[in-house]
Amino acid sequence: MTAATTDSAAAEADPDPINQVRRTLEGVLGVAATEGNRIDVLLNGDRIFPAMLDAIDHAEHTIDFLTFVYWDGEIGTRFARALAGRANAGVRVRVLLDGWGAHPMDRALIRDMERAGVVVRWFRPLSRLQLGRMNHRTHRKLLVIDEAVGFTGGVGIADEWKGDARNEHEWRDTHFRIDGPAVDGLRAAFLADWAETHLDLFEPGVDRFPEQPQAGDAVVQCVRSAAGPGQSDVALLFRSILQLAEQRLRITTAYFVPDDDLTTRLCDAADRGVEVEILLPGPHADKRFVQLAAESSYATLLRHGVRVASYQPSMLHAKVITVDGLFATIGSANFNARSVTLDDEINLVVIDPGVVSQLDGQFENDLERSVMLDPTRWAERSFLQRVRETIVSPMRPVE
Repeated sequence: MTAATTDSAAAEADPDPINQVRRTLEGVLGVAATEGNRIDVLLNGDRIFPAMLDAIDHAEHTIDFLTFVYWDGEIGTRFARALAGRANAGVRVRVLLDGWGAHPMDRALIRDMERAGVVVRWFRPLSRLQLGRMNHRTHRKLLVIDEAVGFTGGVGIADEWKGDARNEHEWRDTHFRIDGPAVDGLRAAFLADWAETHLDLFEPGVDRFPEQPQAGDAVVQCVRSAAGPGQSDVALLFRSILQLAEQRLRITTAYFVPDDDLTTRLCDAADRGVEVEILLPGPHADKRFVQLAAESSYATLLRHGVRVASYQPSMLHAKVITVDGLFATIGSANFNARSVTLDDEINLVVIDPGVVSQLDGQFENDLERSVMLDPTRWAERSFLQRVRETIVSPMRPVE
């Protein structure tokens, strides 16, 4: 064996774990990661909404805003007024609303924004929806300011997200501010949906496409999925994460309805010694039928040693997965069939042990306010509960 061969074998036997994760995900997804990003973790509405509104208030050139949920209430009015205010000041403001998720929005707010010069569009509006596209929505949550600052995560524009998860009226969520080259990926995700609603993707002289600064140390990969049939890049991302995990896998998700393949991969990870923990909504879940669909998979997961906890104080709406203390995926996608096969989603892979440590710390804090499912007690659950699971289980592929 030559010296070169020996060196090559040693490198393969002891790779840099961070680079190995990066190259694996780049190779599987065909999406290059970017260096030099900064990720600020924003916990709950008390921190999320002020950060977003402050960024809007300081916009000088452009604002691109896309959301699935925009409901009536005080926070919706504040956002509409902030966006209208910047449009009145000469900032180009584009707002894209999902035709289903934002349908309850007060139309007076839309009229106020449009009078101020905000360009408002609906993604697949219900009045003109084709039957074949009815179930394919945009679930992305994106705010891009001056092509330089981005926000994404789980939060919707509604009063349910106000507060700090102190009680059942204050939803628990995590959102993120991004500075650096990854903002280009967020803008591209906005434009991919905007393209369905408007002829012009950009305006010469307004959209500058600037060079992005090296704002921090995080390596970030932007992963998009498309609202249509078939497997998406988010599906490939989730499957890759489950295969890459070696020590610890922590999943926080609002809607947990894994298909058979994801369930098998979770069990396989636990069988090979990975500590798998899943944190889900508890008594304040906003969609009980989705929770029942999740519960139909609990028995299998628990048999393989997967730990399942339910968050007690309020509705848990965050979407965060951390792996081995090395990397995380954050964004809009839930760990369910809908996010991996039906909806437009945007997720970021963040390779930054510092950020992951912060997210793991939040996971541990949330566990302290949660109840761990006892495998023995679950095996003895009532006949009525089992019947409910059986009835709802066929819905798993579309929830």
